[in-house]
Amino acid sequence: MRVLKLLLPMSVALSLSACGVNTIPTKEESAKAAWGEVQNQYQRRADLIPNLVATVQGYAKQEQDVLIGVTEARAKATSVNITPGDLNNPAKMAEFQAAQDGLSQSLGRLMVVVEKYPELKSDQNFLALQSQLEGTENRVAIARRDFNESVRLYNTEIRTFPSIVAAKVIYGSEPMTPFAATAANAETAPQVKF
Repeated sequence: MRVLKLLLPMSVALSLSACGVNTIPTKEESAKAAWGEVQNQYQRRADLIPNLVATVQGYAKQEQDVLIGVTEARAKATSVNITPGDLNNPAKMAEFQAAQDGLSQSLGRLMVVVEKYPELKSDQNFLALQSQLEGTENRVAIARRDFNESVRLYNTEIRTFPSIVAAKVIYGSEPMTPFAATAANAETAPQVKF
């Protein structure tokens, strides 16, 4: 009887550890942390844009529509917020991604406008801002890649046996939505008409 009392708690603990009880929240928190880094990089980009627009504005006064477009796209992109609870909502993720893609397109149009102004391309302030923005775009890409990998690991964990038991019974886990390149933005270069 004493042996049974010792074996029962040990077997329950062993079976719970084997079914993903601890792995699921660990991977979910990793995905949420990766999402935080994505948001951090998008905020960095949003913070740089007013300085970039102000610098270009001095040279390209007749390109107001492009500058206004960048400002409006920034405002829209920063107005769409995703909480960690929204990571399981494909519609909210699509809305956020569309706003960020719109900002990326506007920045692309702004960089095309810059080609028209050789004196702007040699301005030290502009060069520094452009370098910061390019670095930030690379950081955004890396953060999105890392987030997608964390989401992949989490989604795989909650869909494979034995973790699926804990995911459904204990946590009620739902798959998270990764970022995906949109067909229109992935294959089309920004267009600027003069």
